[in-house]
Amino acid sequence: MKFSTREDIEVPIAYTFAQVSDFAAFERRALRHGAQITRVDAGPVQAGSEWKIAFKFRGRNRALDATLSILDAPNAYQVLGASDGMKVTTDIELVALSPTRTRIVVGMDIRAKTMTSRLVLQSMKLAKAKLTKRFRARILEFSEDIEDGYRKAQ
Repeated sequence: MKFSTREDIEVPIAYTFAQVSDFAAFERRALRHGAQITRVDAGPVQAGSEWKIAFKFRGRNRALDATLSILDAPNAYQVLGASDGMKVTTDIELVALSPTRTRIVVGMDIRAKTMTSRLVLQSMKLAKAKLTKRFRARILEFSEDIEDGYRKAQ
């Protein structure tokens, strides 16, 4: 199942990439939402960096292994995740529309590897319209936060 959206924001691409690739902030956000997250490797985040994430979803404890597979600053990155029979690929792409305007393109592809995960994915497909709406709203909110942060920094 695929989700994708794009947002145009009034922020230079370099600042936008710094915000969308602030993995330490994403770790803090996940911790605030009750997830347990551990960085596997040390040092700066680069292609090949890994995280182990544990969280509760639909009443069950889940585990997710995430790997930053591609890091092409300031244009794009890709995170591959594997959890309980599912594979998740998240792509973030930035396009400079002008020196002060950037397009953020976010795509997520979820694939099932086991019969149990296929059933979960099928139930998600039944609610795809609602999930897509929520996905787009979160990306819009994140984009607005980036714009607000940039305005405050100026």
